[in-house]
Amino acid sequence: MKLAIVRQRYTPYGGAERFVSQALDALAGQGITLSLYTREWAGGESVFTPVICNPFYLGSLWRDLSFGKAVCTALDRDQPTLVQSHERIPCCDIFRAGDGVHRVWLAERRRSLSWLGRLSISLNPAHHFRLAAERRLFASPRLKAVICNSEMVRDEILAHFPIAPEKLHVIYSAVDTGRFSPALTTHRSEIRARYGIPDNAVLYLLVGSGYARKGVATAIAALARLPENAHLLIVGKDKHAARYQAQAQGLGDAGQRIHFAGPQADVRPFYGAADAFVLPTLYDPLPNAALEALACGLPVLTSTKCGAGEIVQAHQAGFLCDALDVPALANNMARLLDPELRRACSARARAAAAALSTEAMTGRLLGLYRSLLPAGVGDVKPL
Repeated sequence: MKLAIVRQRYTPYGGAERFVSQALDALAGQGITLSLYTREWAGGESVFTPVICNPFYLGSLWRDLSFGKAVCTALDRDQPTLVQSHERIPCCDIFRAGDGVHRVWLAERRRSLSWLGRLSISLNPAHHFRLAAERRLFASPRLKAVICNSEMVRDEILAHFPIAPEKLHVIYSAVDTGRFSPALTTHRSEIRARYGIPDNAVLYLLVGSGYARKGVATAIAALARLPENAHLLIVGKDKHAARYQAQAQGLGDAGQRIHFAGPQADVRPFYGAADAFVLPTLYDPLPNAALEALACGLPVLTSTKCGAGEIVQAHQAGFLCDALDVPALANNMARLLDPELRRACSARARAAAAALSTEAMTGRLLGLYRSLLPAGVGDVKPL
């Protein structure tokens, strides 16, 4: 069996890339030949062959359009058994909707913008292209299956596109419960000392880049409503980080309890320093940071448009609210000031993460691939 993976930008840190890399080693041992179709290849993975499709472009619209055309031409030439795309292209058998539904993301984004910002979205041709690409993809007769990384995404696709429900398969991303575990509390004192956070403070951690999407402004405003023993630590990057730092400074004494760590090569020590995880994201199909927080035994506070919320809710490992509801988020954060409730949520968080193993994810992927192959093609070994 020859499996082609399509990802325009393949970097070690993206959510889609991490999903692929988690599955690749296991899949390579199952009698599957893997190829990656991408614009750039920096090396690192040894289990698949890169196929570079990097036509010239200017701007994001031309970038996406030219890559899609180049990839479809290359796939038609190479004729892999199955094509799994992480981009919205019509020439794939399997699409992983890792970014969710673009029209839903735009609707959520508009809620937080001024009229000028909403107008900018409406006039942006790149958004119109992605919306059209989404429609073509889900209407493609070639499309055999869609991998949804949450029930939320599956329900959104069903609500907005005329696609058969049996084509939609929910496969959660895996989390390494060995690398991310409560044992990381060994870093608690060092990280807190670095940022001047008292050891007895209740520390809420937010991990995410792109502060507008991740709800940093909401988290800052909510923290200001909490008592003096509550602190917020923000890890991640944003080109407008100074704007959020100014928001925190404008809160007076409360602003002294809000700390910016910037991007970090290794975020694990920060999970170890925290008591709870907060991510009031506008729209996130399944953020890895939330899964890592669960694996570390942190109660998770997130939004109703975060796919990880369904895991949190099912295991009673935290609380949900609307991404823009500052009083509701502040109330949820205040509930976790209770150490007994934090301990109970912590145990349930770790239990929730235990089910998200690489073996479980890979087993579901292999089952999906087997179901799509013609009889006698691709002898995929069982796990």
